[in-house]
Order: sequence, then C-alpha cells, then structure tokens
Amino acid sequence: MATEADPITGNWYKHLDKGYEFRVVSVDEDEGIVEIQHFDGDIEALDMDSWYETDVEPIEPPEDWTGPMDDIERDDLGYTETDMEKEDWTESLDELSAREEREEARRWIEEEE
Repeated sequence: MATEADPITGNWYKHLDKGYEFRVVSVDEDEGIVEIQHFDGDIEALDMDSWYETDVEPIEPPEDWTGPMDDIERDDLGYTETDMEKEDWTESLDELSAREEREEARRWIEEEE
C-alpha cells in the first residue's frame, strides 16, 4: 500500500511492511531525492516515486532517538534537570524501610499469637 505522507526533514516514520523506523534527513525536491537515516545510522536515498510507493506512516520519535546520531552530547538532548537531590536518593529507601517495618511487626504479632 502506498503512502500519502509527505517526507518532512527531521520527522520519524515507520516502514509498515518491514517494521523498521527511520528519520528523514533531507528532501531535495529539485532532484526528487529523499534521504533517510535508519535507527542504526545507515543512510539511504530514495527517489520521490519510491517514497510514495512505500508503505510508511509518520510516528513519534523513538524514546531513545539518539541511536543514529554520532557523538551526541548530553547538552544536545534537551534535558533540563540532570542534578539529583538528597531526597531523590532516599525516597524509595524510606518506602522500603516502612515496608520492612510493617512486615517485621506482622511477624512479631503472628509469633505472639
């Protein structure tokens, strides 16, 4: 089945027949070429006719969209909060300690009965 989705530079697509995901890295309408980059980094050029004959659909970027990128820096990812506070490290431990205390209290009650 052919696609009606236009190739848009920077957008991600999924090849429905083959199941792989890729990103359009350039569209040259004068030459009629669409360059795509597969998640593993390989670049492939398609002519416009082949693009529209291919069964693809637009998708959201993968969770780890850095797969095809070389030398990506942490600052390039757009994450704004990377520092952890003391509370970030102890929160789950506090929950674990409370659970252990409840289990210990249950065992003590069971032993007393």
